[in-house]
Amino acid sequence: MIDIEEHYKHIAPRLTNWLVASGSSYHEACDLVQNVFLKLWKMRTDLRDDVEAVSGLAYTIARNLRKNQARDDAHITFVDEIKDENDVPVAPAQSPSDSEYLRDRLKKAFAKLPPVLRDAYTLFQIAELPIHEIARQTGVTENLVKVRIFRAKQKLRELLSDLQDI
Repeated sequence: MIDIEEHYKHIAPRLTNWLVASGSSYHEACDLVQNVFLKLWKMRTDLRDDVEAVSGLAYTIARNLRKNQARDDAHITFVDEIKDENDVPVAPAQSPSDSEYLRDRLKKAFAKLPPVLRDAYTLFQIAELPIHEIARQTGVTENLVKVRIFRAKQKLRELLSDLQDI
């Protein structure tokens, strides 16, 4: 039987960062990670105690949970503005900070990446997985993973070019 707590300490921070970089809010990412490890805990007797195997399974479960959540969220209706009981628009309490602006720009840039590029880049850069592990998880060659990471960097550089110092 594997020690879920040890795997949690090793995988959870990187998994959380990967989920946030892939578009989830920090709180959503924490909830997803908790659900991932709950699932892993339930399957603990059937798992082999191998960091790469458990890590790969954790990322797969997280990806599937996020897809399920996105499908469920598609049924939610968002409004452009909040109004009070007299139907008067309510202004936000404060203007967004620079970090919120940059985070929003990054999210929008990531959203414009094709999913295969976004996944390869975030698994490498945010989740800090080695190239061979990303190749194993995605079912492609290591060279293709490297190409996808390179292309993702190029596209992000292009999309965020106005933020670079002159």
